[in-house]
Amino acid sequence: MSTEEMSLEDLFCAVDDFCRLFLPDWHRQQLQCGERKRRRGSRMVLSEIMTILIHFHQSHYRDFKSLLLAPCLSALGRRLPAAAQL
Repeated sequence: MSTEEMSLEDLFCAVDDFCRLFLPDWHRQQLQCGERKRRRGSRMVLSEIMTILIHFHQSHYRDFKSLLLAPCLSALGRRLPAAAQL
């Protein structure tokens, strides 16, 4: 199934599955420079952020602000609770 045919929830599930597989390997393979790095938690997980960005690129909006102010974000906010706080 292509991403154009996916619903927003299906897209999120696919991105979330990818992040769950990719991120542990990516963190393990990063080079260590010896400095301590903080990994602060954020309000949104990476899969939520990536879903919003993919949704933006698939939409007809020309800038991100228009997408955030559009009614579709309210629908997105119901599905991704952290997105409603943007």
